Amino acid sequence: MSRIDDLAGLDLVVYSATWCPDCRRLEAWLAEHRVPHAKVDIETVPGAAEKLENETGKRAVPFVLVGGRRWVRGYHRELPQRFDGDLLVEELLGAGK
Repeated sequence: MSRIDDLAGLDLVVYSATWCPDCRRLEAWLAEHRVPHAKVDIETVPGAAEKLENETGKRAVPFVLVGGRRWVRGYHRELPQRFDGDLLVEELLGAGK
């Protein structure tokens, strides 16, 4: 079983916005790997942007809420490509413990 398959057991909620290129990159990766998740658009869901900022201290998207309690960035600003699927899987699994 691949590490991506382990994500199926996690409750993942992606906080994103339609205008965000990092959000589109994350959504494409999740769709490609058939990772089950819910999506919250911070522009259209009342209180979503405030919840994200209050709980993470950040205004950036995408963020993934894991199990309703731990937040993981859905992008890697320190990397030239801004995203690494293997790194994301490890971060999500770590947050799900």
